[in-house]
Amino acid sequence: MATFMATFLSCVLCAHLLCHGSLAQLPMGQGQQPYPARRLWEQSECRVERLQAVEPSRRVQCEAGVMEYWDQNDEQFQCAGVAPFRTTIQPGGLLLPYFSNSPRLIYVVQGSGISGLVIPGCPETYQSFQQFHQLEERGPEQRFRDQHQRIHHFRQGDIVAEPAGMAAWFYNHGDTPVVTITVADTSSHANQLDPRLRMFQLAGQQRREPYGRQAGASGEEETSGNIFSGFDVEMLAEAFGVSRETAMKLQSRDDRRGNIVRVEMGLQVLRPEQTRSYEPVEEEKEHRRRGANGLEEAFCTARYRENIGDARRADVYNPRAGRMTTLNSQKLLILRSIQMSVERGVLHRNAHFVPHWNINAHSILYVLRGRCRLQISGPLQASARFDREVRQGQMVVIPQNFAVTALAVSTENFEWVSFKTNDNAMVSPLAGKASIFRGLPDAVIQNSYRISREEARRIKYNRGEELLLLQPTAQGVRASA
Repeated sequence: MATFMATFLSCVLCAHLLCHGSLAQLPMGQGQQPYPARRLWEQSECRVERLQAVEPSRRVQCEAGVMEYWDQNDEQFQCAGVAPFRTTIQPGGLLLPYFSNSPRLIYVVQGSGISGLVIPGCPETYQSFQQFHQLEERGPEQRFRDQHQRIHHFRQGDIVAEPAGMAAWFYNHGDTPVVTITVADTSSHANQLDPRLRMFQLAGQQRREPYGRQAGASGEEETSGNIFSGFDVEMLAEAFGVSRETAMKLQSRDDRRGNIVRVEMGLQVLRPEQTRSYEPVEEEKEHRRRGANGLEEAFCTARYRENIGDARRADVYNPRAGRMTTLNSQKLLILRSIQMSVERGVLHRNAHFVPHWNINAHSILYVLRGRCRLQISGPLQASARFDREVRQGQMVVIPQNFAVTALAVSTENFEWVSFKTNDNAMVSPLAGKASIFRGLPDAVIQNSYRISREEARRIKYNRGEELLLLQPTAQGVRASA
C-alpha cells in the first residue's frame, strides 16, 4: 500500500510539473508566474549612485538610415536590465528583417510607414489571387502571386511591441524620416541567452563599431554576417531547393548597405488601401465592438500596436499642466509577454510632474522635446541624487523606488516617453490627490516632521484634486525663473 501511494504521488507531482512547464511557454503571459517577472543579472553588483542623462555612444551609418546605440555597459542600463537604441529610416528606406534575444517596445517619434511581425505558425492571411483564365494557362501552382502575414501601418505616437525571437521589418513610405526609440528588456525571462541585446539579421550584414567610437573613426569597418552566413552554401542550397548562386546571395557576404537599405521605385507589397485618414479612436471603438471571443485574443490575431500620442487618449489631463497617457497589458494584451509598459507625457511650461516613485518597475525616460529640471532622490543621502536639466535626445534611468520629480523650464512644452520594466507598472505620488500623505492621519504627519497640525493639513490638501501633473503656482514660477 505504501509503495502504491508513493508511486501515485510521484505521478501526480510529475504531471503537475509537466503542466506547469507547458503553461509557462504559452504566449501572452498565460500561465507565467507573476513574480519575479524579470531575471536580475548580477543584482548584487548593481550600483545606482551615479545616475546620468546620456546620449547614444555609437552611431552606425547605413545606406538609407542610421542606427544609434546607448552603451549597454553603462551601469544604469545594466541595473535596469535594458538596452536602448534609436533608429532613423530615410524615405524609401527598409529596415531589414531581424530578431533579437529580448522583447522590445518601440515608440515612433516621427514619421509613418508599414511594418510586419512574422509569428511562426500563424497563417499568411494576405493573399493575392490570379485571374481564372491565368489558372488555366499556367496551372494551379500559379494560383497565388503572393501571400504573407499581416502588414500594419504605423505613425507618430505609436507603440509597437515585438516579442523576443520574432522577426520584424519596417519600411518608410512617407516623405519625412521615420525616427523610433527602442528599449529591449534584456532581463526578461524570455531572454535565455545572456544579459546583452543581441540582434540577429535575416538579411544584409550588420556594421559594428566598438562602444564609445563613432562609425569610421577606427579607419576599419567591422561587420557581422546574417544568420545564413554560418551555414555551408551547399547545405543552404539543398535546404531551400535553390541554386548555389542564390544560396550565396542569402548569405549577403558582399552586401555593404547595412541594416537599412534603399528600395528603388518603392516597396511593392500586398496591403489594404487606406481609404481615409488613420483614426485611432474609431479603430479602437470598432475593435471593442467586435468583442473578444477567444480567437480575437489568440497570438496570431493579437494587436501589437497602439497609439499613445493622441491627446484624446490621455488618462490624466490638466489644461494648465499637461496630459499623460499610460499603456499597459490591460489595454494592450501582448504587453503581458513583453513584460513592459509605457508612459507618454506632456508638461506645460512651469508645470510640475508630482514627486513620486515607481512601485514595481524601473523607468527609462527619453526626452522627446523641450527641457526640464529633473531630480531623482534615493536612500543613501539626503540631497537629490540627480539634479540636472535634461534636454531632447537624452535618456535617464530612474531606478525602482527612487523618488523623482520634474519641472518644465523651456518656452515650449516638455514631452517625454518612459518605458517601464513591468507590464502593469504602478506609481505612488507624494503630493496631490491619491498621495501617500492623503492616506496618513494628520497626527502622524505632524509628529513625523515636527510641524503644526495646520501645516500637516496644508501638506495633505493644498494641491486639492490635482493628480500627477500640477499646474504652476506663483511661487513655482518664481523658482523656475
